[in-house]
Amino acid sequence: MSPAIVAYQGEPGSYSEEGTLALFPDADLRPLPSIRKVFEAVEVGRVDVGLVPMDNSQAGSINETYDLFLRHGLHLTGETVVRVDHCLLALAGTSIDDLGEVISHPQAVAQCEEFLAVLGVRVVAEYDTAGAARRIVDEKLERTAAIASRRAADLYGLGVLAERIQNYPDNYTRFGVLSRDPEPLGDPTKSSLVFGVGHVAGSLYRCIGAFAERHLSLSKLESRPRPGRPWEYVFYADVEAPAEAPAMVEALSEVSEHATFTRLLGSYASGLTR
Repeated sequence: MSPAIVAYQGEPGSYSEEGTLALFPDADLRPLPSIRKVFEAVEVGRVDVGLVPMDNSQAGSINETYDLFLRHGLHLTGETVVRVDHCLLALAGTSIDDLGEVISHPQAVAQCEEFLAVLGVRVVAEYDTAGAARRIVDEKLERTAAIASRRAADLYGLGVLAERIQNYPDNYTRFGVLSRDPEPLGDPTKSSLVFGVGHVAGSLYRCIGAFAERHLSLSKLESRPRPGRPWEYVFYADVEAPAEAPAMVEALSEVSEHATFTRLLGSYASGLTR
């Protein structure tokens, strides 16, 4: 059954909205100002599911998202991968030589730093790419441009001064679906988990070995500080296998023997690049 109400972080015209529309074209969409607000809206039941950014092919993991998984008891039930092509947008009639300031989300700024260095303008952080585009229109900001998508330009009636300004042409963001219900959107082919290890020699080796010994491929393994536990770390892993596969069941059981805690975030179908 398709969810009726879906939350995402950002404004209409954002890459998050694009990912949401790809997965839930008929849902009632609820844009929210932050990733944290999406987690909270799903957890308390104001929306059925939420879509949050997890990783970018240039900038890496979205650390806020992974930290929030530890604070909230939600399930990861799906993913989609969205191609990110950044454009430089401004009020109609603006010339690129007129610009004195560029505004956008810090992630977008980081992904376009080479272009911005050549442009030589002041850069100001904004909470969302599409939100930056909307602000230019709402406040009629002259000599100011936003880094956002071409869809944002079309939605808000802005001119496109430059296209594909990211440092690398192949730029993708992976978005994950949050739900209170663990049921995946499709047939699961991939699993995500988080586990902690103590200060015991070989504990991480043994946890990772549980997958290697069963020929299970890890497509992601990354450590993050454990909130409230100075100098303790947790590890996030993506495994290319569904959680119910016999080898995966055995591996998770073995990991639990060596880890301080283990939590399966979800088992879901791998997302297609869009």
